[in-house]
Amino acid sequence: MKTDDHLIFMLARAQHCLRAYVKKVFENEKLNITPAQSGILFLLRQKSQTMTEISRELSIDNSATTGLVDRLEKAGLAKRKPHPGDRRIFLIEITDVGKEVIEKAHQVVLKVNSEIEEDFSQEEMETFKRVINSFFIKFKKE
Repeated sequence: MKTDDHLIFMLARAQHCLRAYVKKVFENEKLNITPAQSGILFLLRQKSQTMTEISRELSIDNSATTGLVDRLEKAGLAKRKPHPGDRRIFLIEITDVGKEVIEKAHQVVLKVNSEIEEDFSQEEMETFKRVINSFFIKFKKE
């Protein structure tokens, strides 16, 4: 690898560019959520989770998770409910309105995924996915 390759910078710019694009598409589609909020709703669509589980799954700190969940709750897209096994903990669950919103967001994500894949062969996309997945192994947050 050349020493002038700025891989970290390039990845950060690509992530920022993609996040801004998805945010713009969400706005155009009248989805009043951010990409980060959609990540939480996608998780909650599968099952209720604790704040710690959400933070770990999305690799974001607990304070950021709390703020995102607070905004989702205020918008009526998620709600806290007592954990059946530990009254000190709350489970976060998606509401019916949240399910409707995340289904619309899912359609947007499918469209953006198709845009990402444009102009690349299936082999190139498999390599790209392998590279991305390697980050989760190499740099896993413990």
